[in-house]
This record gives sequence, C-alpha cells and structure tokens, in this order.
Amino acid sequence: MASIIHLQEIRKSYFIGKNELEVLKGISLDIFKNEYVALMGPSGSGKSTLMNILGCLDTPSQGSYVLNGKDVSQMEDNALAEVRNKEIGFVFQQFNLLPRLTALENVALPLVYAGMTRKQRNEKAMHVLSLVSLTDRSHHKPNELSGGQSQRVAIARALVNDPSIILADEPTGNLDTKTSYEIMNIFGEIHRNGNTVVLVTHEEDIAGHAHRVVRLRDGIIESDKKKTPELVS
Repeated sequence: MASIIHLQEIRKSYFIGKNELEVLKGISLDIFKNEYVALMGPSGSGKSTLMNILGCLDTPSQGSYVLNGKDVSQMEDNALAEVRNKEIGFVFQQFNLLPRLTALENVALPLVYAGMTRKQRNEKAMHVLSLVSLTDRSHHKPNELSGGQSQRVAIARALVNDPSIILADEPTGNLDTKTSYEIMNIFGEIHRNGNTVVLVTHEEDIAGHAHRVVRLRDGIIESDKKKTPELVS
C-alpha cells in the first residue's frame, strides 16, 4: 500500500547569524491512508518544525517529502500553497477564526479559492457544520461562541475541502478537560469516516486517542509504536 505521507531523510537547519542550528536530523517516516497518528516530543524536539513541513508551511533543507504521490519538498511557494489548500485541513490551538465572519463564512472561506458559487459554498459549509453538530450556531461570530464551539468551527473549516490529511496542532491546548474530550471524540469520528489524522500534542492523554504514536527527541525519531487505542465513547 502506498503511503499518503512519505518522508525520506528530512533535515532542517536554521541559521542564527553564522551559526547553523540543525533542528531535524534525518527523519524518515511513512503515514498511510486512514491512519490516526500522534506526534509527540518535548519542547525543542523538532515536532513543530516537522509539523510545518508536513503541512507544507515550510520546506526541508535536505531530503524528500512525497505527499499523496507528489514530491513537495522543493516546490515554489505558489505551488506549495495550492497543494496545501487541496490536500491539508489544519486545526490550530488558537482556532484562527476571522472575527468579523460568522461560523458559516469562516467554514466556507477555503471554498472561495475552489471557484464555487456562494450558494454551493454555503451548502457545503452547512453540511460540514452539521458533522460537528453546530448548524444552530452557523450565523454566530467567534466572540459569540465558546472555546469548544470555536474549535468545532475550526474543525469544520479543515474538513470543507475534503483534504487528504487533517493536521491538528495542540487542538485541545486552550480547552478544559470536558471540552477536550468532546473535541477528541470528533477527531475519532473523523478518523472512522476515513480521514487520515495527524495530531501534534505534548499531552499523553490526548495522544492516547491515536492508534500510533511517533516520539521525537533532539531532531530524530526516538520511537514509533502502533497501539490499541483507548475506547472513545
């Protein structure tokens, strides 16, 4: 089976003045369709840098990254942005919703670039809002939503383009325990519906929902274990 993400000897360095700081030191990793993977590691392990490369927000200094059959490791910014819009749905810790837009408008926004009519965009956006049980809040703006509702809007926005991968960066970091559990249930449902989910977290209980845990330390993969997921009721 071909992998949806194939990383081969990925290295990433930054220059601070004349000093080179190597953050990723040869990462090779395959993630397959409909896997549910947690990326873990302490601060400074390279997990945020790896997430930025996986999300096509940054490019590696060396190595190759093949995403859904396309080598994206040396793409120019415009081509990379196009791949990012089509292939990846992002969910961030800070939600990143536009404050002046309603929940519906925030979710529909990625579809503007897909050339859909307003009617088509709104219909698709309402459909994905229904998947996260939020149609009744579709005309509310972010300041009228709770943290959990805002994160559900962000998840709906990530799903609206039918991406190959849902990439979530500390998606429960700003939420209380009960709301975090509700959000993780939604990710479990997304995975059961056939999506590939990659979750970046430093919390063991959140990683416990994933089926595979990849741990980074000092820019290399320390361990990569498949596991029996916790039951998510």
